[in-house]
Amino acid sequence: MNDLASALILGIVEGLTEFLPVSSTGHLILAGELVGATGDRWDVFKIVIQTGAMLAIVWEYRSRFFKVDVQLYRNLLVAFIPAAVIGLLFSKFIKAYLFHAVPVALAFMVGGVIILLVEKKSPRTRIETTAAMTWMDALKVGIAQCFALIPGTSRSGATIIGGMLFGLSRKAATEFSFFLAVPTLVAAGGYDFLKHRSLFSASDAPLFVVGMISAFVSAFIVVRWLIRYVATHDFKPFAWYRIAFGIVILVTAWMGAVNWSE
Repeated sequence: MNDLASALILGIVEGLTEFLPVSSTGHLILAGELVGATGDRWDVFKIVIQTGAMLAIVWEYRSRFFKVDVQLYRNLLVAFIPAAVIGLLFSKFIKAYLFHAVPVALAFMVGGVIILLVEKKSPRTRIETTAAMTWMDALKVGIAQCFALIPGTSRSGATIIGGMLFGLSRKAATEFSFFLAVPTLVAAGGYDFLKHRSLFSASDAPLFVVGMISAFVSAFIVVRWLIRYVATHDFKPFAWYRIAFGIVILVTAWMGAVNWSE
């Protein structure tokens, strides 16, 4: 497939899955295999398109991010720290042992089961908006985000469902998950850039532009849609989708059709 077409497809996949509780990592691996976008060059590309998706959050919530909101900044810092520390300490272990078909598939399916259990339990809501969150509430969500370091778990899924377990309303948990994505993706992208900066090439600039724009647009659409969706729906459809996708991972790995190791 033409490289620009591959960049467009991967950008759309990133934007569609980054903020839904379904794990963008697994979908990008599958999409990359299907369009032939694999190898170091495309690993670098994935860093870039994450930036496009993250900018969609910044733009949609610019009124929150670009005004002085000490409480929001404090809560985001507190929530960001746990995963940042654990990620730095265990990144090599995660890369070596968890980026394989069985761990990724299990993360997808276990995550789906957890979503079903949480939805069945219907935790009591005590916090209706992100503005009502304390630093302790933020810390709890940050601890939940640590589970997203396991490939296939989904950062959005871990933070949204974790937030609901700790008493946030569905909308508050979803919005705080969006907000927390910004420092998390900036830090992760910056770290990956430093590790792979020698692989960046000016000749790939057109791919980066196409990927970033498609990721931005698709993520922007998803963010607006999800906030409306959670007002009247639960996350059970995503849970069943995760379980089905986990089975797809196992089957395609067993057949040798997809290399699920990054």
